[in-house]
Amino acid sequence: MISNYLDIDSSWSLFLDRDGVINKRIVGDYIKQWEEFEFLPGVLNAIQHFTELFGKLFIVTNQQGIGKGLMLETDLESIHEKMMQEIRQHGGHINKIYHSPYKAEENSVFRKPNIGLARKAKIDFPIIEFDKSIMAGDSISDMQFGKSAGMITVFINTDKELINENKELIDYSFPDLKSFAKTLK
Repeated sequence: MISNYLDIDSSWSLFLDRDGVINKRIVGDYIKQWEEFEFLPGVLNAIQHFTELFGKLFIVTNQQGIGKGLMLETDLESIHEKMMQEIRQHGGHINKIYHSPYKAEENSVFRKPNIGLARKAKIDFPIIEFDKSIMAGDSISDMQFGKSAGMITVFINTDKELINENKELIDYSFPDLKSFAKTLK
């Protein structure tokens, strides 16, 4: 159980990826409007539990659909407003969402696995201590982001081969956010 190894309290921060962690990922496409957004099972309860446990919760998400011209910043803002409303209605709280609109080939410091989004969060919330932070994501770039920022990493994925190939980047792995939340009592 992860809580046996970490003494998580309100001085800790949790960073969450969005697509594939909070909501169902659309393979080969992007969520461009609210109607395409679907929370994964148990996520709203998990976020409510995280809200009680962690001092700060953040979402850090690459959204290159904006950079590709497939959606506008205002489209993303609308999706996030509705997502946050649902989270609040279920007793959860996200302190802030950080997104990167840049395409992968631009290699922006603000696109994961680079840590620009973590630096932005630290500027906005100087109380953040990265050695008392967890990054939960479903991709290896999320794990690279977390490790590069000095965070503990939680891989939300069931791909055993990927987990075995990237053991140095992954501190813990769970099949979904709900399972991760259940280990934090």
